[in-house]
Amino acid sequence: MSTASYTVSGMTCGHCVASVKEEVGEIAGVTGVEVDLESGRVDVTSEGDVDRSAVEAAVTEAGYQLV
Repeated sequence: MSTASYTVSGMTCGHCVASVKEEVGEIAGVTGVEVDLESGRVDVTSEGDVDRSAVEAAVTEAGYQLV
């Protein structure tokens, strides 16, 4: 089990949080995604290490930017 934290910019509401959680949650091996709207912090729990570029692509797909 592995956990990594990222910062995402551009999220302003609950819908933003849901979009990021949905996209990041679809990455192979990801078992959990927690998002703190106020700080932009995204904690990703996974079975193994998740490639940062995969997380970045998912965040971009949701319409936001990985910092």
